[in-house]
Amino acid sequence: MKPIQMVDLVGQYEKIKPEVDAALHEVISTAAFINGPQVKALEQELAEYLKVKHVIGCGNGTDGLQVALMALGLKPGDEVITASFTFVATVEVLALLGLVPVFADVLPGTFNLDPADVARKVTPKTKAIVPVHLFGQSADMDAMLAIAREYNLYVVEDACQSIGADHSGSNGKRKSGTLGDIGVTSFFPSKNLGCYGDGGALFTNDDELAMKIRRVCNHGSRQRYYHETVGVNSRLDSLQAAVLRVKLKHLDEYARARNAAATVYDEAFGGLKGLTTPGRSSFSSHVFHQYTLRVAGGRRDALKKHLEEQGIPAMIYYPVPCHLQDAYKGDRFPAGSLPVTEHLAAEVLSLPMSTELDAGQLQHITRAVASFFN
Repeated sequence: MKPIQMVDLVGQYEKIKPEVDAALHEVISTAAFINGPQVKALEQELAEYLKVKHVIGCGNGTDGLQVALMALGLKPGDEVITASFTFVATVEVLALLGLVPVFADVLPGTFNLDPADVARKVTPKTKAIVPVHLFGQSADMDAMLAIAREYNLYVVEDACQSIGADHSGSNGKRKSGTLGDIGVTSFFPSKNLGCYGDGGALFTNDDELAMKIRRVCNHGSRQRYYHETVGVNSRLDSLQAAVLRVKLKHLDEYARARNAAATVYDEAFGGLKGLTTPGRSSFSSHVFHQYTLRVAGGRRDALKKHLEEQGIPAMIYYPVPCHLQDAYKGDRFPAGSLPVTEHLAAEVLSLPMSTELDAGQLQHITRAVASFFN
């Protein structure tokens, strides 16, 4: 049995090596490294896949979130409701822009924002909601958009972990990241659609917002050396776009492989006392960026150690919620203020989830988990 990794990027590359190598060679041979034809082609192909009007490449997912909030014209002191149970980038960009993060709790089954708590957190200063589509399935966008309509708020979807997931709601079936005003994704190598470096993209159906996003990404400029607004330098380079064009063709195939692995896990763990498998939303498909268990009784760390002793990596996403991090904690959200979030942080454990997991590896992982509980 080959070694088990959280994400087997080498094994994935070996299967698409001829396509990737040819695409990279094309970019290098033309030296069109910045804003070359590969970037434009990727933006068009991804827009067609997502069925969204505009896709704009950027430097990474964190940049994408910052650019989205800048394009919306939010001002220092404006409040933005988001999750604390997420990677810090979602909150980091709010602080960098002088915006005020307001944390809402999440649902214990799906780990996504609790719409009822989002509604409770709206104040006259609230300007936007940033739902994080965590671990591979969409938050309840019908509920988020209803709250946004009621209070005249923007919605920026953090779809960095959910690209390819389908949301079925009042507007029919739509891809994650395409329902709000702006969607953002990351192409970090371990993501479901990952490049071989850093990269990201923004999505929108609004022509004016698309223009503003492109301007912000390009130093606040539409015409070279003429700067209309404050912007940043954030772009997707052509080498990464070339890789992503190859992998986009396989994205749905990758999602099927991840779901097949998740089904094996579900069936193996269904009867284990003290272990809770990931919940599924009725309105969203799941692309399993992570397969995240909940381990009760304070045994999570012991299970992690048990797995590692048998050559099985396991990760805790996320051990300390954002509202309890030194950089962001304060009187408004003290310990105990987000009970579900804090409870999850003490219980969650993610197992290897990769397009390359084979039957032998899955058997080894499931037997190791079962042996711990039995």
